[in-house]
Amino acid sequence: MRVAMFGYQTWGHRTLQALLEAPDLEVVLVVTHPKSDHAYERIWSDSVADLATEHGVPVLIRERPDDEELMAALKEADLDVIVATNWRTWIPPQVFTLPRHGTLNIHDSLLPKYAGFSPLIWALINDEPEVGVTAHMMDDTLDAGDIVLQRAVPVGPRDTTADLFHKTLALFGPLTVDGLRLIAEGRTEWTPQDRTQASFFHKRADEDLRIDWTWTAQELDRLVRAQCDPYPNAYTYYRGQRIRVVKASVSEAVYGGTPGRVFYREGDGVAIVAGAEARRGRSKGLVIERVRLDDGTELAATDLFKTMGGYLGHFPA
Repeated sequence: MRVAMFGYQTWGHRTLQALLEAPDLEVVLVVTHPKSDHAYERIWSDSVADLATEHGVPVLIRERPDDEELMAALKEADLDVIVATNWRTWIPPQVFTLPRHGTLNIHDSLLPKYAGFSPLIWALINDEPEVGVTAHMMDDTLDAGDIVLQRAVPVGPRDTTADLFHKTLALFGPLTVDGLRLIAEGRTEWTPQDRTQASFFHKRADEDLRIDWTWTAQELDRLVRAQCDPYPNAYTYYRGQRIRVVKASVSEAVYGGTPGRVFYREGDGVAIVAGAEARRGRSKGLVIERVRLDDGTELAATDLFKTMGGYLGHFPA
């Protein structure tokens, strides 16, 4: 099969590597995005362009795939299929319908849930028991086409998004190659997505990192693990400075009072009152263990919160 790949970052790099290694596939064109300074796009940023160039595959750099030069190159390539992996902008119908077999999109969620952006982070925050990768045929609606293949991995009790990234990344290459072989066999009947179960999530932004102390300690623990290094960390404010929470856990004890109160030393950390029901004495706290300041200094929470009392808040006080 003659294949063009639209891909970006490490997901695209790993997928392209698998395509290049498959003896029954010929990668004839690669399209990728320019390098970005966006916080999330500097992470897992293995270069698709460099890998393609190393293997003598022509590369086009595009933010959006909608210009005449690209269309001419795609037509000249005489494609059987396009593979899209972590492509960040809309691919128009005149592109995704051009190959004989259409376009296979690889998305790192168990569609129809978690279409859109940052699916692993959102899934971990929402306490999903498993995450995974879906290969589906592209259609007019983003991440909504019929499913060709889907594979899942469990979410461990203390997994971070970095852990889930590595678990799901291992699925990308095999899933893509297996999906293309099903297409090459002549298969055309795939599994429609149940749109009643669909959810679509936006990109993560600074506001999504701000800790809301009315969330339960369990929810905040997942937020901290979801925004683990190397992702931007969840943060709060204490005595006028921003505090990024690097490591935390749910307290053993129940701590009642006002959410955000710096309350009590527990184990290796400091328990913060959390949860909308904390005033009723029904909520556990979030034990902060390690923090990072804006200047990059990392320290134990017990070295920052040397005396109990005061509050953590949404904004500098």
